[in-house]
Amino acid sequence: MGTRAWTICDVGRDEYLEHLIVTPGKVGGAARGYRVNKRRLRGGLRDGVDMVELDNGQIQVVVVPTRGMGIWEIRAGDLRVGWQAPVQGPVHPQFVPLMEPSGLGWLDGFDELLVRCGLESNGAPEFDEQGRLRYPLHGKIANTPAHRVELSVDGDAGRLELTGAVDEVRLFFNKMRLTTTYTLQVGSRTLSICDTVTNLSAEPGEFELLYHINFGMPLLEPGAKVIAPVRRLAPRDGVAAAAVDSWDTYPPETPGVKEAVYFMQLYGGNDSRTEVVLRNSAGSRGVSLRFSVEELPYFTLWKNPQAAADGYVTGLEPGVNFPNRRSFEKAKGRVVCLMPGQSRTFHLELEVLLSEDQVRQAVARVEDLARRGPAEISAEPLPDWSAV
Repeated sequence: MGTRAWTICDVGRDEYLEHLIVTPGKVGGAARGYRVNKRRLRGGLRDGVDMVELDNGQIQVVVVPTRGMGIWEIRAGDLRVGWQAPVQGPVHPQFVPLMEPSGLGWLDGFDELLVRCGLESNGAPEFDEQGRLRYPLHGKIANTPAHRVELSVDGDAGRLELTGAVDEVRLFFNKMRLTTTYTLQVGSRTLSICDTVTNLSAEPGEFELLYHINFGMPLLEPGAKVIAPVRRLAPRDGVAAAAVDSWDTYPPETPGVKEAVYFMQLYGGNDSRTEVVLRNSAGSRGVSLRFSVEELPYFTLWKNPQAAADGYVTGLEPGVNFPNRRSFEKAKGRVVCLMPGQSRTFHLELEVLLSEDQVRQAVARVEDLARRGPAEISAEPLPDWSAV
């Protein structure tokens, strides 16, 4: 049998592997051309960060268990999928002041390709009547290390699986567990993601969840486009409203420009699955994001066309809610309640597109979904969607 498993970290059993390298020779089976490398980073703001690199022969996925099981980057040949933040990361959570008075401390550690926002809250900072911070920007889960991480490799099927569990718990408050499994097939350009949020408490609990999936150069460039099967779309605020006619196209780097955010609902197929594509200006390379509109019914597009030195980046962000203040989202019915022991599961796929033909096929799938109905595009923010 060509299947092996390793426990990289298990706090409950006091187990931890500082280093691990897995190749076909350690596993057996017919699959070849893959490699897993677990290491701990040293120096600077990344000191102490655990990193697991999954290489299936086509793409290399860098997972960061220390940062809530986020993904730092994906590489496919000479293409880096991710973005260059002003900070040099991945940043250890100990250097991220989440609860600083402004509520914006989360930004000190933000540089991942995929970062989860939640679970208690995931939108703009919120303050109480005395002006004290109640909920920080985008929540805590991304800066919470996994307490259990396991690797499984099936050398017969050519499958790599990395699973991690992250708890967001506090006495007298929510007790939620996020369990993440990343799956890669040898030779594939697609990463599969399965997340389960479970209420560990004997009492009902609430959560928000948004996948902040971020792309910069070289995919992001003047003339790059996002293609989505829009059912409804509205700008978040006046800045986005002023450019709503070009919501799907990216401008060049523009120092000092403000970010633009668009809220959407998308069409899904008969199986509820939808797809969003980001491609470069030539349509020769891109990425495809697939998920269920039943599991993740709301979609946010973040466009930040500042200079590269300041973070030229866009975010494709499916979620159970929009990233407004938590109290606003709760009032609109977009905060999820879980009964004791209850779980919700979310499935996503991220595919790297390396040729014009691959981009064309993905765009055709999105356009087919878009034919399911008209696109209702609002020129102004919608009161039920936007708290600005």
